[in-house]
Amino acid sequence: MNTAVANRMTPSVTTMIRIDHSHALALFHRYKADTPPNRKRALIRNACLAIQVHAQLEEEIFYPALRNVMSGDPVLDKSEPEHQEMRRLIDELLSLTAGDNRLLDASCDEKFFALMRLVIHHVADEETQLLPAAERLLRDRLAELGMEMTRRRVELMKPYAGEFAANTVRSFPVGAAAGATLLTAGVIALGAIAFARQKNGRGASRWTRPHR
Repeated sequence: MNTAVANRMTPSVTTMIRIDHSHALALFHRYKADTPPNRKRALIRNACLAIQVHAQLEEEIFYPALRNVMSGDPVLDKSEPEHQEMRRLIDELLSLTAGDNRLLDASCDEKFFALMRLVIHHVADEETQLLPAAERLLRDRLAELGMEMTRRRVELMKPYAGEFAANTVRSFPVGAAAGATLLTAGVIALGAIAFARQKNGRGASRWTRPHR
């Protein structure tokens, strides 16, 4: 598969960001105070990993490209500080949900609902302001940036692929889990093809874990 074909098959960077937003919001929608603890744990850890990876992808690829064409934008300027606050909550949630304890700490709900509020506000800003701006100002680069984001996603997700797949199955009903898994697999498979070609052409690359 050549680069031009891969670019056409891979979602644009703005489409990929919207897919990530939809995944996080679907997880939030399924989390209720009376959800069984095992499902709560799966939802929390699935959402935390997805948000970690998404934030790092935006910081490494999307935001720098956007800053090159729009500087001093208040929504863009506050995006990374919001990511840092998300990471603080995520670190606490991952600690609370580590291991196989049947019961979760009572503060899990409070912290996860706080993460929900922050992410939903952040998503609203991106969907209504940053993504439309990117589609106007980066029109000729959207596919290229989408391919770059796919390759980088493969690197960041590889160490967590098993946990992510298992938590996706626990997080959604059978039909929805299959759809979410196929969507994730499709994006990662395209990225794996491109990454393998790049690796063979340029030498081995280092696998990197997302920020914690």
